[in-house]
Amino acid sequence: MERPTALVTGATSGIGAEFAQQLGRSQHDLILVARDVVRLEAKAVRLRTEYGVNVEVLPADLVTDHGVASVCARLADSAKPVSMLVNNAGFSLVNAFERNTIDEESAHLRILAQTPMELAHAVLPGMLERGTGSIINVASVSAFIPRGTYGAAKSWLVSFSRFANLRYGPKGVRVTAVCPGFVHTEFHERMGANMRGVRPWMWLEAGRVVRDGLAANAAGKAVSIPSRRYATLMALNRLVPDRLAAAAGNRGR
Repeated sequence: MERPTALVTGATSGIGAEFAQQLGRSQHDLILVARDVVRLEAKAVRLRTEYGVNVEVLPADLVTDHGVASVCARLADSAKPVSMLVNNAGFSLVNAFERNTIDEESAHLRILAQTPMELAHAVLPGMLERGTGSIINVASVSAFIPRGTYGAAKSWLVSFSRFANLRYGPKGVRVTAVCPGFVHTEFHERMGANMRGVRPWMWLEAGRVVRDGLAANAAGKAVSIPSRRYATLMALNRLVPDRLAAAAGNRGR
């Protein structure tokens, strides 16, 4: 019996690496997508050795047309079907909107919203034809608060996931937006953020985020907010003025 195949973007570190780890452990063959070929190959060797699964590496810069096209082509290959797409690749900008160049903001919007849309569009026809499939979009609790263009892009991703799960869930394709808060990864270090204002209780582990996200997708849920503490915070967020929500969301800048 053939193993299911999952394609994970941003697979060499953080939440993406954890998705690859947990999916490999559950006997998914894997396609790992990232820019760093050396780290991709090293990750692939570890996963093959540890879990005995097949692992493809697909180096691609998902801010570029060429990089996105190469991943779309793999997702649309009916001879080697992909049963799960994890849209995880992304970055954030540490400066305020008016201090970034428009090229920086355009690349930011591309990888957080346009690229996941294009990859989902590429994989969906095959999933719908087979009557089964999963798409997981890694979003953020920033989607629910006024937090610059990062929050705005993640809000699009959540809205898209809710729509897509309603439309395609009854046809066998489950779509879930995973919305963590602060997670112990390389993400904030790479963006150069000052994290001293973040309280210890606000941090999550990537393993918990991924387990909750996979469980939510298996249950057909459109949105996963890992941990009770963040689920409670987001429920309370609806009751407070935008100014207060924005102040809380601007921690980690």
